[in-house]
Amino acid sequence: MTYHPQDIIYMQEDDANSLYLITKGRVRVYLMTSSGEEMTLEILGKGRIFGESSFFQNALRPTTVTAIGDVELIACQLDHLYPYLSQSKELTISLLQLMSQTCDHVTLLLKKAYTYTRQEKIASFLLEQNLIDNEGKQISYSHEEIASLVGLSRVTVTKVLNDFAKKGYIRVAYRKINIIDRNGLVSILKDKD
Repeated sequence: MTYHPQDIIYMQEDDANSLYLITKGRVRVYLMTSSGEEMTLEILGKGRIFGESSFFQNALRPTTVTAIGDVELIACQLDHLYPYLSQSKELTISLLQLMSQTCDHVTLLLKKAYTYTRQEKIASFLLEQNLIDNEGKQISYSHEEIASLVGLSRVTVTKVLNDFAKKGYIRVAYRKINIIDRNGLVSILKDKD
């Protein structure tokens, strides 16, 4: 399946009946609040699977997922997957591990939301994105996107990024952040593991 920027892959409260693998691009996973506000939970890139809620019978999607840029996905309806689960212990284990990783990720998000300082939230985000998307190169997010993902205001994100740049940890350009001193960012998180 192919999607273009801002295309909706599925919406919150849709029937959950497919699992997706990202083969190209990035998607944004977010919640819609009762007041209509969008709360971004995460950005997923190539190689990530989403839509695990489809494993529960008669489940509805708890989130909305949209394409950030051009995205290519492989979609698998669970009705087509179930026969293979009974035949393949490895596939069943892999899917159970995926669901366990999702639970672990949600726990980590809650920990960050309630126990991390603003500097720790941004340092953690930069280090994670540097490993996931960029193979040690640059991170392509606006300050507004980072703010949405870490639960801070754009002004706060800009202040923290400027402070990191002054310390020589990063170099900031329009929609691009290069990590210069990875150990400097890691030192901000030294007591969080």
